[in-house]
Parts: sequence; structure tokens; C-alpha cells
Amino acid sequence: MNKHDPGGPEAKVRYGDNEITILKQGTHVLCAVTGERIPLDELKYWNVDLQEAYRGPAEATQRWKQLEAEKRK
Repeated sequence: MNKHDPGGPEAKVRYGDNEITILKQGTHVLCAVTGERIPLDELKYWNVDLQEAYRGPAEATQRWKQLEAEKRK
């Protein structure tokens, strides 16, 4: 299996403050911004309130900026 393109089913995850709880086994989750697959062992960025995963800090920041812009409307 290619580490950067995990095969297999998407996991269902509950995102907590410092941990995730796997609700349905799988190999990856999807980035809420890019739609890219994120292998579970590489998952480091998520939003607890929105229950969303992000590929990295750039995607997490992009989503935060989007939410802030929506608040100002």
C-alpha cells in the first residue's frame, strides 16, 4: 500500500480535544478542505466543534479564515 494514497475504507472518527475515537475502522479520513485522504497515523489537525479533519496546518488555517469571513457577513 502506498503511504500517501491509503487504500481501504474511510474511517468514521469522533474528534476530541486531544484524541480521536474511531467509531468505524478504516485506513483514512478525508480532509474537509481539499478532500484528500489522510492516513489515520498521519492525522494531526482537526476541529472538535465542526468534527472536521485537515491535511495540515495550511488547510486548518484556510478553514479558520473561511469561518471568520463567514462570521463577518
